[in-house]
Amino acid sequence: MTVKNSRRRRPHIFRIPFVLAIVAALLGGVALSTGYGAEGAVAPGGRPGARGPGNTKAADLAAPGMSASAPRAKDLKALASAALHNDRLRKSRKLVVRPAPKPPAQQSARQSAQRTGAGGRVTPAVATRSTPGPAKAVTVRPAAATAGTSALVLYDNTGPYGYLGELYAMATANLAGHFGSVTAKPVSQYTAGMTEQYTATVYLGSTYYGGSVPDAIPAAFYQDALTTTHPVTWVGDNIWGMANAVGVTKFEQQYGWDPTSSFYANASGSVGNINQVTYRGQQLTRTIPAGADGGILHPDILTGTGFPQVTQLAQATDASTGTTSPWAIRSGNLTYVGEIPFEYVSEQDRIICFEDLLFDGLAPGTAQRHRAFVRLEDISPQSDPAQLRTMADYLYSQKIPYGILVIPVYTDPNGVYNNGTPQTTTLAQAPQVVSAIQYMLSHGATLINHGFTHQYSNVNNPYSGVTGDDFEFFRAHIDSANNVVMDGPPAEDSTAWAQSRVTSALAGFAAAGLPRPAFWTTPHYAASAADYRVLGQNYTARLERSLYFAGTLSGGTVDNSRYIGQFFPYAVKDVYGTTVLPEDLGNYEPQPYNNHPARLPADLIAAAKANLAVRDGVASFFYHPYYDLAPLQQTIDGIRALGYTFVSPADLAQ
Repeated sequence: MTVKNSRRRRPHIFRIPFVLAIVAALLGGVALSTGYGAEGAVAPGGRPGARGPGNTKAADLAAPGMSASAPRAKDLKALASAALHNDRLRKSRKLVVRPAPKPPAQQSARQSAQRTGAGGRVTPAVATRSTPGPAKAVTVRPAAATAGTSALVLYDNTGPYGYLGELYAMATANLAGHFGSVTAKPVSQYTAGMTEQYTATVYLGSTYYGGSVPDAIPAAFYQDALTTTHPVTWVGDNIWGMANAVGVTKFEQQYGWDPTSSFYANASGSVGNINQVTYRGQQLTRTIPAGADGGILHPDILTGTGFPQVTQLAQATDASTGTTSPWAIRSGNLTYVGEIPFEYVSEQDRIICFEDLLFDGLAPGTAQRHRAFVRLEDISPQSDPAQLRTMADYLYSQKIPYGILVIPVYTDPNGVYNNGTPQTTTLAQAPQVVSAIQYMLSHGATLINHGFTHQYSNVNNPYSGVTGDDFEFFRAHIDSANNVVMDGPPAEDSTAWAQSRVTSALAGFAAAGLPRPAFWTTPHYAASAADYRVLGQNYTARLERSLYFAGTLSGGTVDNSRYIGQFFPYAVKDVYGTTVLPEDLGNYEPQPYNNHPARLPADLIAAAKANLAVRDGVASFFYHPYYDLAPLQQTIDGIRALGYTFVSPADLAQ
C-alpha cells in the first residue's frame, strides 16, 4: 500500500474531550473540555486515516485542558444547579450550614510519617470519596523544581459530587508539580499549623456547603488561612465560611472585601453570559454549556479608610451586557479565584490564568521565557520517506529542533486499506523509512516512541483497527451522533500487559538499528493509571496530554469511568510520578471530524498567543508529515513572530 493512500484516508481528530480539558477530556491545560467531551485531556492528532476522540486526537483525547466523561457531564450540571440554589438561600439568609466535626486530638503517627517522609515528591494524602482516612504519600518532583518549594493542595470530597474534588486536586497537584513537592489531601484532614509547613497552600472549593452537606472545613484551616504569612489561594466555594468563622469585620479589615455579601448571580438573579477572561493582556475564552454554568463569584470589594487595596488580577466580561467583574483578586497573602477553572477548557481557555497564578505563590521570581516545540506525528513503516526528508530539510534549515513520533510496527489486520488482505510491516522490514528516520535524527530530530502498533486488535477502536487510526491502550466507539465515546481500558489491561507492549516496541526499534527512545507519547493520549505508571518506568518523560482517574489520590479502587483529562503549559511531575512534557496547542487538522471543527495554522497561532500569559510557558503542537509543508511553515512563522524560541524535548523539562 502506498503511503499516500494510507495517509489521506481520513482527517485526524485533534481535540478530545482533555482538553485540560478531556476534561480537556485536560481536567488541557487541566481542565475539562467543551469540545472534547468532558472527559479527557487528549490532543488532536493522528493520521489522515486516524483520528481520535476529540480535538486533540479525538482519539488523541482532548484536553487542553481537560474533558469529562458523560456521567460527569451530568453531574456538573447538577452540581451547578445545587450550588446556585444554595447561593440563593445564602443571599436570602436562609442557608443553614452545620459546622465541621471537631478533629481528633492528634493525628496518627502513621499519617504524620507519611506526610513528612515524602521529601521531594508529591504526597497526595487522600481518602475515600466520603470518608477521609489516613494520608497516602505519593512523591513527585520535576527536574526543574526549585529546591525546597512545596505546595499543599486541599480539596472537598463530601456530598453527592465529592469525587469531583479529587479530580480537581489531581489537576492542581499536577500543575504544582512543576515547582516542587506537592501534598494533596481532603480539607477535612487539615490540622492546625499545616500552612506553615509549605511554601503555599491551594484550597479547591468544589462543594458548596449547606443544607444536608455540613461544612467539612476545620476551624483550624479558617484561622490559619487568616494568620499565616504564606500564600494561600482559595478557589471557588466557601470563602464566606472563612469570613464567618474568623469574623466578617476582621476579614474585611485584613483583605478589603466581604465574601458574605458576594454571590455568583447578579442583581437580576442570573449568572450572566461570561465568555471571556482577560489576564496579562490576553483575552482568554470561557465556554460553558447551557445549564452547566455555576457562575463566577462577584466579590464585594470595599473602599474607604481602613480597608487594604484589593488587586484585580483577571477580569471577566459578560458577552451580553459588556460588563466586567473580577475573576481573580489578591489582597495580602490571599488570592481568590471566582470559580473552579478545570471544567470545559480549551487551548485558549481561562485555565491559562490559573496556570500562571501558581507562579506567584510558588516561584514569584520566575523570569519571562517563552519556548515552543513541534513534533512530527504518526511516523510508521508505511510512511513516505520522501515526505519525511522534506520535513527534516525544512526544520533543519530553520535551525528548529523537533520530535519525531515513531510507531515501530504498522498493522492492518483486516486489510481495510489493502484490498481485504491483512498487512503487517515492521521498521526492520522498511529500510527506506529507517534511513529517513536516521536522516531526521542527524538533522535535529529527537526520537519519541508512539506506541507499539497504535491500534488495539482486529476490531474497530473506534475506526478501523489500523495503525495510526485507533487507540492502543483504551477502548472506544463512535455513537449514533458521531461522537467518539471512551469505554475504558481493555479487559486484559494490567501492568504486565502494558509492559509487554512497551518491550515489544523497544525491540522493534532495536531490530531496525535505531536508538532506544527516551520519550513516549501514548497513542491518542489515552491509557489507564496502571499503564501510565509503566510508561513512567520505561521512559525519561511522556510528551502528551493525559487522563487522571478517581481513586488515584485516595489510594482506593481506581474508577475508570470517572476521570479528568489535562494538558500542560510547562513540564510537570504528575500524580503518577512521571515527568510530563507539554502539548497545549493541539495540531493542524484541515477538516472537521467527529463534531470537532477544523484546526488551521491561525488557530494554533492564536492558542500560542493566549499562552503568552504564562510567564514561563511552552507553545507545543504536532503536525502530520503527510500534509503539505506550507501549513507547517505558516504555523512556525506565526509562533516565532510572537517571540517564542523553538527547543528540543530535553530542554522542555528545564
